[in-house]
Amino acid sequence: MLDSEVPATTKNSSVISEADSQRTLYPYVTGTSVVGIKYKDGILMAADMGGSYGSTLQYKGVERMKPVGKHSLIGASGELSDFQEILRYLDELILYDNLWDDGNSLGPKEFNPLWNSLVLGGVKNGQKYLGTVNMIGVHYEDNHVATGFGNHLARPILRDEWHENLSFEDGVKLLEKCMRVLLYRDRSAVNKLQATKITEEGVTISQPYALKTSWNLAAFKNPTVGAEGPW
Repeated sequence: MLDSEVPATTKNSSVISEADSQRTLYPYVTGTSVVGIKYKDGILMAADMGGSYGSTLQYKGVERMKPVGKHSLIGASGELSDFQEILRYLDELILYDNLWDDGNSLGPKEFNPLWNSLVLGGVKNGQKYLGTVNMIGVHYEDNHVATGFGNHLARPILRDEWHENLSFEDGVKLLEKCMRVLLYRDRSAVNKLQATKITEEGVTISQPYALKTSWNLAAFKNPTVGAEGPW
């Protein structure tokens, strides 16, 4: 059949079908690192509030961590509109689960992404879960995880200093140490962050706050000293 002979309704449905199946190939507004750790009572997570439009730090008040149901907390790096889509999907999933009214509720291990690297943590029936998954399906569980530059800059600190009996206060200090290093080294990070915790009692997300920083370090005054090549 010639294209001119194809009914208009068939053409339109084909166009709509193609549009509906599109996926993010070129992210526009993105968030950087999320860092999560287990502590003695539950899970702690931290992320700054920057949103980068390409290489421009366009937004400085983006929340990238959200509670999901009763037992889970999710934080995201990557394309922020895709994170919003994931949250919409998860809201529908939680609503559908609640409609069963069977006394059961979804935990952190029951969730499946888009253009994002996700950190998912939760506590259910006394068991703590902390894991990460990226856009191509690479996933793992550990006692501490990170996305973005945090995977390279924060995890060495966590390997040295994390232990399973961390108190809430010490856990927050450790996360802040990681976030401070990321602020110094990651151009997409901003000095405005939130910290979250989840325990059997529920989720608590802090108000945005800034870290104390010092830019008077010798390495920042003349960063090209000792570097090879013309500058």
